[in-house]
Amino acid sequence: MQDEDKLNLTNTDFSVQSFKGGFDNNFSYIVTCMRTGEEIIIDPAIELENIKPFFKSSPSAIFITHTHRDHIAYIDHYINNFPEINIVGHPQSKNNFDNNRFIPVSDGSTMKIVNLKIKSIFTPGHYFDSICYLVENVLFTGDTLFVGRTGRTISDGSDINDLYDSIYNKLFKLPGDTYIYPGHDYGEVPSIKIEGNRKISGLLQAKDKFDFIDKMDKYEKNRKIGS
Repeated sequence: MQDEDKLNLTNTDFSVQSFKGGFDNNFSYIVTCMRTGEEIIIDPAIELENIKPFFKSSPSAIFITHTHRDHIAYIDHYINNFPEINIVGHPQSKNNFDNNRFIPVSDGSTMKIVNLKIKSIFTPGHYFDSICYLVENVLFTGDTLFVGRTGRTISDGSDINDLYDSIYNKLFKLPGDTYIYPGHDYGEVPSIKIEGNRKISGLLQAKDKFDFIDKMDKYEKNRKIGS
């Protein structure tokens, strides 16, 4: 399923196309520089055959938000079809990929691909190698932050204290009108501004870390499958 971004990005030099599918309503994204046509992919979570018709050129890089299997499920298909493509991600993710094409980033660093500037924000919590990528006023959040809630911390490599710090002390320091583009379609809308997201979710209104942990515990106890 493909849905070209309908949000107000008229003052930007790039476009975003979103694709839904994969194992659990995953999102993959194509980000295209409007001046040069250069393209990158955020997470190879969707079958390539569903995305390939929408490429205007060969993508230069895949940016990995984290290495949970559903987010990198189809990466071999992308590499086989685009043999020159690079893989960008957390330094601790490198063992999952071919070192000859893997480019590690550092927290807070900005990578420039032609006219696209992509800032990496390390956001451990949901998983140890989680990264959010900021392109102007658009934040690709992977499983760190969804529409209506945060990511969960129930697997090996998760840490609820880190998640609180990543969201409240990093992502919430960004301008409130920053759009989030999450890794799954779990909300009532596919994307939302940070300020709007905080208004609709109790998990995003915690008074402090202890309140956040308490809210997360209650969420897990009352969680409905698929939410």
